[in-house]
Amino acid sequence: MLALESLSTPLFSPDDSGEILQSLQDDGLSWLDGRLTAGSQAAEVKRNRQLDPSLDASQRIIELVRDQICQNPLIKSWALIRSVHSLLVSRSDVGDGYGWHVDNPFSKAGRRDLSFTLFLSDLDSYAGGSLEIQSSQDASSFRLPQGHVLVYPSSALHRVAPVTNGSRFVCVGWIESYVQSVEDRLLLFNLDAAARGLLAKHGRSGEVDLLFQVYSNALRRLSV
Repeated sequence: MLALESLSTPLFSPDDSGEILQSLQDDGLSWLDGRLTAGSQAAEVKRNRQLDPSLDASQRIIELVRDQICQNPLIKSWALIRSVHSLLVSRSDVGDGYGWHVDNPFSKAGRRDLSFTLFLSDLDSYAGGSLEIQSSQDASSFRLPQGHVLVYPSSALHRVAPVTNGSRFVCVGWIESYVQSVEDRLLLFNLDAAARGLLAKHGRSGEVDLLFQVYSNALRRLSV
């Protein structure tokens, strides 16, 4: 965990990420203006390209990433996933970036509680392009290794700094959670982690069963 409200974890191995990246470097692929999927205000500061979602290659990558997000135990516990939706593959070349903005709260596919960025490019293959997320005190900057994903609240003000060398490839998308509140999700995540840790360390007990009961009932009460 990199920050209180953000979570990073490996999602694909470097080899698997490399295969995805190689498929994106096909000269025959169609890339669309990224402003087509931005709101009116965000479009003013967005400069990138997105893989045509109608392509078979795009659908394969989106389905692969969605499956990995939904199956990852850490993300499942942290995000309490109801659905993963609106995925797209983005390419930023030299001079491209995405100024400060906040994600729309809804898309046609669902509510946007959490945003994620899967980094597909090797860190040595491009410069710049950091994902910066604003907090109440300052901004945190992220350039994660190839195959790692960062999940963070969609309500956070964030930007992608301009790329200064090479090309930055990512897959981004959104999660609708069973629990809307950031604070409630963190509470449940810590409770789940504590119960699982005690189970792994000491085995089954009445106290561990009680913790899991509290977790389940708290989740039931806080879900929307």
